[in-house]
Amino acid sequence: MSLSRIDRRTLIGAMGASLALGATARAQGSALAFLALGDWGQQGGATQRQVAAAMGATALDHASRFVVSAGDNFYPAGVTSTADAQWRLSFEDVYTAPALQIPWFSALGNHDYRGDVQAQIDYSRLSDRWRMPNRYFKVEGAAFGAGFVDLFVIDTSPMVDGRNYDEWLQQLARGRHPSHESARQLAWLDQALTNSTAAWKIVVGHHPVYSGGHGDSPHLVERLAPMLEARGVQLYVNGHDHSLQHIRRGAVDYVCTGSGAEANDGLRSVQGTRYAASMPGFAAFRLTPDALAFEFRDQSGLIVYQADRRLGRDQG
Repeated sequence: MSLSRIDRRTLIGAMGASLALGATARAQGSALAFLALGDWGQQGGATQRQVAAAMGATALDHASRFVVSAGDNFYPAGVTSTADAQWRLSFEDVYTAPALQIPWFSALGNHDYRGDVQAQIDYSRLSDRWRMPNRYFKVEGAAFGAGFVDLFVIDTSPMVDGRNYDEWLQQLARGRHPSHESARQLAWLDQALTNSTAAWKIVVGHHPVYSGGHGDSPHLVERLAPMLEARGVQLYVNGHDHSLQHIRRGAVDYVCTGSGAEANDGLRSVQGTRYAASMPGFAAFRLTPDALAFEFRDQSGLIVYQADRRLGRDQG
């Protein structure tokens, strides 16, 4: 008999909550594997089903413990409620592999803000695997027996300039979403990162900091990137660009995995680019107390790029 949702996770606090799962702990020091993708909710269309099948096989092979979604979970305009057909057409009926029946820690993207964001949060109470307790939150690796890693999921739409920020403001003006200004979120993130004792710190957001697709996000470059460096974050995972990219700036690896359903052309190499490809796919990660390895896989599951680093220094 499966554990109840209350037994399986505890939500700590209201805004920026820490999420803990009551999963059976593995011994400290064992490897932690997980998958990441973004920009995927196409009702099974484009190449979403092919990518999903490849993810299922990879998750089984790697014994992945969870999936990270980097936002734009439902196209073209988020979901309207917890009963929206998108939940079935784009999520439940697509990611059906047994190895994908694991927690999905999910960020919000700009397309999600065109719908009812609260519905994505509320769906966490109805689903055995969807995990979005708030618009930004912390996932403690200790819940998986991996106290050497903490994951921080943030909401970048209120932080970025231009059209995406305007979409958020329009929804706010209509009364659909409560205010949560970027300064408050960044203050939470700074404190949460400072308090974390994990050797590996991973931040997930929808928009890229540095990008060979849409281009850099100036506000994130100005305010988020220095925080990542100062607080010892080694990895930032994002979507938004419908591509696979690995960019290294300073001590941080920026990994874009935004082609969960389709890819766009027009990529260019920017400072720090180590890999960039316009192809559907996803990322797979494996962490131990002293090493991080990750790879990009295409829609067939073929490994197209691999990188690794040791704690405190790059080996990619």
